[in-house]
Amino acid sequence: MKRLGIAAKATPIDDYLRTVPEDRRRALEDLRAKIRSVVPEAEECISYQMPAFRVHGKVVAGFQATKSGGSYYPFSGSTLATVAPFTRTYGQTKSALHFSPDKPLPTTLVRRLIKARLAEIDESQVRRSVPGRPRAR
Repeated sequence: MKRLGIAAKATPIDDYLRTVPEDRRRALEDLRAKIRSVVPEAEECISYQMPAFRVHGKVVAGFQATKSGGSYYPFSGSTLATVAPFTRTYGQTKSALHFSPDKPLPTTLVRRLIKARLAEIDESQVRRSVPGRPRAR
């Protein structure tokens, strides 16, 4: 991997992707590129033993290979409910959206997921900063 003619140091996400079978690796590399296009300022990291992306200290997205495909994690129990009308064709749990290598998540959906997560983080920070305002439980 090279950036501006300089060999770039492998990241923990690169290390993770090297362990993933080819078909799923391509799908996850595609998802990684889509996440980077939406939040280019994000710091790549490993969180809960999976590749993730942190913005201003908060994890906003992550992914993981599964037995037959991949999963996208918004690192929030409410993000998927917020974008539910756009995720009906994908398998999911409360905390993960599942996809197959032959049906990757489109950039428009990745953008919606990340924007919803960022809005949740912003709202959470507003609640914490307003004196006398009750905190959500």
